[in-house]
Amino acid sequence: MNVLIVDDDQTNLIIMAAVVRRLDDADPITFSNPLEALRWLDDNEPDLIVLDQMMPDMDGITLLRRIRQNKNLDTVPAIIVTADTSADTRIRALDEGCNDFLTKPIIIPEVQARLRNLLALRQSRALLRDRAALLADEVRRITAALERQGEELVLRLSCAAEYRDPETGAHLERMSRYSRLIAEAAGYDRDFCDDLMKAAPMHDIGKIGIPDLILLKPGRLSEAELPIMRQHAAIGYRILADSDVPLLRMAAEIALSHHEKFDGSGYPNGLSGAAIPVTGRIVAVADVFDALTSTRPYKRSWSLEAARAYIETNRGIHFDPVFVDAFLSRWDKVCEIHHAHLDEHLAELHPMDI
Repeated sequence: MNVLIVDDDQTNLIIMAAVVRRLDDADPITFSNPLEALRWLDDNEPDLIVLDQMMPDMDGITLLRRIRQNKNLDTVPAIIVTADTSADTRIRALDEGCNDFLTKPIIIPEVQARLRNLLALRQSRALLRDRAALLADEVRRITAALERQGEELVLRLSCAAEYRDPETGAHLERMSRYSRLIAEAAGYDRDFCDDLMKAAPMHDIGKIGIPDLILLKPGRLSEAELPIMRQHAAIGYRILADSDVPLLRMAAEIALSHHEKFDGSGYPNGLSGAAIPVTGRIVAVADVFDALTSTRPYKRSWSLEAARAYIETNRGIHFDPVFVDAFLSRWDKVCEIHHAHLDEHLAELHPMDI
């Protein structure tokens, strides 16, 4: 441990340095010039500071004030050595961050005891600081592990849904990327955009509760079958809701709200405008656009331009105008995502053939 000693008297420096050396694991760093001591402190942090009060160029209290202006040194214990025992001097020193006093003429055993106590205090503070840093690191590690577990759970549930849903994994990849793109263009922060991309593939998880006769029907659904299919939004919400994992809570919100329409004509709750969660309003644009541009057992895929025209036409009706505008503002990127993540049966075709 390093003890900085500043005193204009060489004899005092020699004596104080000798006292420090007699302490366990303590080394003295001595300066007779306060300005030189300040320069040394620019790049070094001692464990204890001992300052003589009466010095010609800068007294000890003024020097301590300068030292405390350095945020790296504001907790280093400091002792003022002085022959002035007045209350005024002590109060001024305490106001500037002095921790203890030594009165001249010094008594060696007293000096040793005070230095030893302050070095022990410094060591204890360092241990607490290190322990706090270790605990903070541990909290970050555990939090990151929980986030990874949540992400893995979302991924595995999405994969489970794919086994029953005729929609492909490529659809999930595209629509989740579209969702993130929309959120980014609308000005949401990176964490929200990242979470939205991870949660969006869970939008149709409720389809695992829909009978195969309806879910896998090759043609359009009848008037009697539509209400059953529409139950997947509420089913998905019940599967995911009330989780301790934030990502699953977002996925539950998306599952319930992504079929709501901006004008209130959607399902399951007939919400409109801002009453629809932001996540649902974003995913609605991404999901419908990709559904239109994808081949299904009951329809051919639309061209990108035809799907874009549909989104524009339904701006303010089905879709939130803010997120339609955000989507269209990144049109080049939309086309790039579409062609980079084609369905398997289209992957070998040239984009111009699609």
